[in-house]
Amino acid sequence: MKRTVWLSTILLIAAAPALSAQGSCEKVKADIQQKIINNGVPESGFSLTIVPNDQADKAGGQVVGHCANDTQKIVYTRIAGGAAPENEPQ
Repeated sequence: MKRTVWLSTILLIAAAPALSAQGSCEKVKADIQQKIINNGVPESGFSLTIVPNDQADKAGGQVVGHCANDTQKIVYTRIAGGAAPENEPQ
C-alpha cells in the first residue's frame, strides 16, 4: 500500500509542471490579448496562437510572448480588414 501511495505521489509531482505549463500559457495569452484590446485593436481584428518554439517561424505572424519556461511562443496574427498591414509593427 505504501508503495502505491509513493508511486502516485511521484507521478503527480512529475506531471505538475506539464499541467501547469499550459495553464500559465493560457494566462499569459489572456494578458497579452487584453493589452492589445486596450491599445484599441478590436478583438475580431487579430488572433493569438500558442505554438512550440520550433513552429514559431512557420506560424505566419509576429511573436509577442513566450511561456512554459520558454518552450512555447505566443504568435500575433492580424486578421484582414484591420487598420494596419500585418507586417507593420504596432
